[in-house]
Amino acid sequence: MGGDVAALRPLLAAVGLGLGVAAVSEPCPEPAGPAEAEAAASMPPSRRLEFLAGRRAARRALRAVGLDCGEIPRVGRLPVFPPGRAASISHSAGIAVAVARAPGRDLPLGCDLELRPLPPAAARLVLRADEEPLLEGGASARVGGEARPGRDASPPGAGAGWSVTELFSAKEAAWKALALVEGGRRAGAASGLWDLRATSRGRELRVCLRADPAHAVRVRVVQVGPGVFSYVVGRA
Repeated sequence: MGGDVAALRPLLAAVGLGLGVAAVSEPCPEPAGPAEAEAAASMPPSRRLEFLAGRRAARRALRAVGLDCGEIPRVGRLPVFPPGRAASISHSAGIAVAVARAPGRDLPLGCDLELRPLPPAAARLVLRADEEPLLEGGASARVGGEARPGRDASPPGAGAGWSVTELFSAKEAAWKALALVEGGRRAGAASGLWDLRATSRGRELRVCLRADPAHAVRVRVVQVGPGVFSYVVGRA
């Protein structure tokens, strides 16, 4: 599965992003420095392997755009990068992935990997009622706590046929890009996915803050095996 994700490198390079991929199964996963070692020491074994794989993926993403990076400490759960370096990290099913922007590019950073498809019922955890036309047809979904029809009941052309997994992944990637502030702090009005609104724009999704609709990013979602990978390609 890691090879399927790695095959996306040219796609991301075309928009000025470097891609890094790492597996928790790689031999001798050691911390890159004392801060990483301290953080990893307090984690259960499975979480420790995931954490270290994410750091390796981030360093590989940065190297892909010509930047070196040593250890990556954290504040809370957020990675903290040296000045002039930044990456977005995601994990799923034993694979860690990261994207980093090339020097001189002013791209918002956000990515998400989901290798385990979500059930349709998960829509109520991801979407509000005004986003239900995005859902692919043929199934009902509980959105906003109420049973509502799927896309087949929407006006022609109102929906784009997105799966719950695709919408969840896109909003996760957008949330990272819209809320992340340099230095490892989060800001903005989005405390969760319900505070974001997704709309379809052809083969992309536009995701904005509900409290500030002008604050928005464009997200692409691509198939990776049974799951999806989402990444922010720019401001909307």
